[in-house]
Amino acid sequence: MRKTVAIVGYGRFGRVLERLLKDDFSLIIVTRENPKEIQKAEVVFYAVPISSFEKVLKSHQKYFKDNHLLIDVLSVKVYPKKVFEKILKGKKTQAMLTHPMFGPDSSKNGFLGLPIVLNQFKASSKNYQFWKDFFQKKGLRVVELKAEEHDKMAAYSQGVTHFIGRLLQKFNFKKTPIDTLGARKLQEVMEQTCNDTWQLFFDLQTFNPYTKTMRLKLSKAYDFLFNKLLPKRVHKKYLIFGIQGGRGSFNEEALLTYVKEKNIKNYKIRYLYTTKNVFKALYKGEIDYGVFAIVNSKGGIVDESIEAMVNYKFRVVDKVTIFIRHFLMKKKEISFSQISQIMAHPQVFAQCQNNLRKKYPHLKLISGKNEMIDTAKAAKALSQGKIEKTTAILGPKILSEIYDFEIVDFDLQDDKENKTTFLIVQRR
Repeated sequence: MRKTVAIVGYGRFGRVLERLLKDDFSLIIVTRENPKEIQKAEVVFYAVPISSFEKVLKSHQKYFKDNHLLIDVLSVKVYPKKVFEKILKGKKTQAMLTHPMFGPDSSKNGFLGLPIVLNQFKASSKNYQFWKDFFQKKGLRVVELKAEEHDKMAAYSQGVTHFIGRLLQKFNFKKTPIDTLGARKLQEVMEQTCNDTWQLFFDLQTFNPYTKTMRLKLSKAYDFLFNKLLPKRVHKKYLIFGIQGGRGSFNEEALLTYVKEKNIKNYKIRYLYTTKNVFKALYKGEIDYGVFAIVNSKGGIVDESIEAMVNYKFRVVDKVTIFIRHFLMKKKEISFSQISQIMAHPQVFAQCQNNLRKKYPHLKLISGKNEMIDTAKAAKALSQGKIEKTTAILGPKILSEIYDFEIVDFDLQDDKENKTTFLIVQRR
């Protein structure tokens, strides 16, 4: 008499299971609408998403019988093992762990030679041997592993493959007329893994306790190779410093202070205006060192820098702290009564907020967008007529000398001992 087998989950792999089992068993397809049908089966295969497994199993536990054998086909094994142990505690219901190491694409031409991982777990020796024999008769290559062994191997096999496949998809890896065999193989990896759902990808990466370590190692390997291809020095004769500000900025003053202290003679400056641009240039190997403001004694943490830092890996080489004085300046041909707004970096306003509120409450305080957030960049734009001529600039005194501005007020910083610390960083 043929065994009755239920399949829970009739997605892409549920249909693969149907192909594998239909010639040898009476099948029942269990859906949300007919969960009681599992009572008619002797064996229940669970082919549901990993993230849904516990919820589905809980909803079925009232239908489990002592002679039931539950078999999961999840791509992770430690997780279903724990779920089975929790839900079947105190019950005689049996459970067996499996992972068919194939999918709809790799099994479309049959099952001969394809691997399947088995673990007896809570199944009787008789039931375990029955299914082991069945899978072997179908041509599958049985690999017996503990749940922990499986997940360790799968993280560095299936986990890597799916990660690389999705990476290639995000990279928009395309076929070309000159593709080598290796390139075609990569296309196959991308196509096969991306045929699976995003849910499977996320579940593979998050429910296997070893995939996080795998991804970190993969990231380190990528960083090593990427940095290996970049020059140790951008220029043989000069050190190239990329700074957060423009010409005349406090960033430039900080760098000039630093190179003097360290007796660095041969160097050049790239004015990059934002911390984000500094990190981009550092990452691309366009500069040797980056310089940006990190904290001020009055204004606190420089938000722009913190936001940029989280997206890059880098090493802090040194730091330099300078005194900061803020001067209010305007174009000489504009009378101060015509001034309608003051433009500067948000951190400048944080350092001068009390004095500005007392002395210039009628003036609008604005910061530019993108590179125009830099006070030195804004000063240059004002001199070139690119922003309203009724704008005053609040920043370093040297800007008035560079752009022939008239200073109308000085020392507007709230803290007389106003200091800013700048970091000197390089690629890690």
